[in-house]
Amino acid sequence: MSQPFYFEPMLENPTALDRLDLSFRWGSYGLRVLRCHLTSFPAGTIIDFHHHSEFEIHYIPYGKGSVNLDGVTHALQEGMLYVTAPGVSHRQEADKGEEMGELCLHVDIVKLTEEDQSELTNAWGEAWEIAEADACIRQLGELPHVPALDRQEAMKCFLVAYEAWRSNQLGQYTIIKQSIVQMLLRTVGAYKADPHGLNLPARDMKSYRYQLAIQFIEDNYRRPLTLELVAERVQISSRQLQRIFKEQANLSFSEYLEQVRLKHVCNELLQTSLTLEKIAESNGFASSNYLHYVFKKAHGVTPNRFRDKGLLQG
Repeated sequence: MSQPFYFEPMLENPTALDRLDLSFRWGSYGLRVLRCHLTSFPAGTIIDFHHHSEFEIHYIPYGKGSVNLDGVTHALQEGMLYVTAPGVSHRQEADKGEEMGELCLHVDIVKLTEEDQSELTNAWGEAWEIAEADACIRQLGELPHVPALDRQEAMKCFLVAYEAWRSNQLGQYTIIKQSIVQMLLRTVGAYKADPHGLNLPARDMKSYRYQLAIQFIEDNYRRPLTLELVAERVQISSRQLQRIFKEQANLSFSEYLEQVRLKHVCNELLQTSLTLEKIAESNGFASSNYLHYVFKKAHGVTPNRFRDKGLLQG
């Protein structure tokens, strides 16, 4: 019994994605999808020499045939792909005794102008998307004009995009966009024996753990907090965390926690009429007496005097 056709769902509406007006930015490029469909060529069909001013990528999901690229004829069979860059003439022929299927991605890729890119920044990973898009598009234009095996299964992305369209649910545009990008990346990967990506940015782990710790303190300063508890949340030893606070803040953990709590105490003294007992309780201090002692030591005045001075100045 033969296996079911992987792209069978697309047979219901093979040109559905062609009807979508798909344009989006990827890195510093604008991409406009002209065609993204499944088609078939009856045995012996010839698509005579022609070329496009855009990139066209052809994937063969079944059948066999041949393609002539730059005057050289190459055999095609199931699981292969080939790329025609702008201006590359090609002629395609289905086998005389067998129908051949094709998944076609025809995409216009335009380098955005500096004005178009004016809103691009390095924040939130933009720089890495720009670098990956630049590398992919450059390599796409440098690919040899010969077919290759679809080793990274780029053609499966057609079905992902089609199913997203068919579901008509929130997120379909994002999934289709990501599918198109994956087709380009995986197509480039099909020609690379040992493809290398970018050297992604590595975190400064001390700074990263410090940020996690201070965010946890800020979120939970009203609760009983210990060095051991916060260290457990950051997944390092208490000794390591104490060392990180000394290096990053020039404070011990307890000194930093006390500063955070006192900052919020100051706000409540100036902005509320709560008693010192309530303020101490709501900011993680064991008692109002202890808060009184710590506050005077840090600010040189008692909490009540601090509140009175604030009211007078206000």
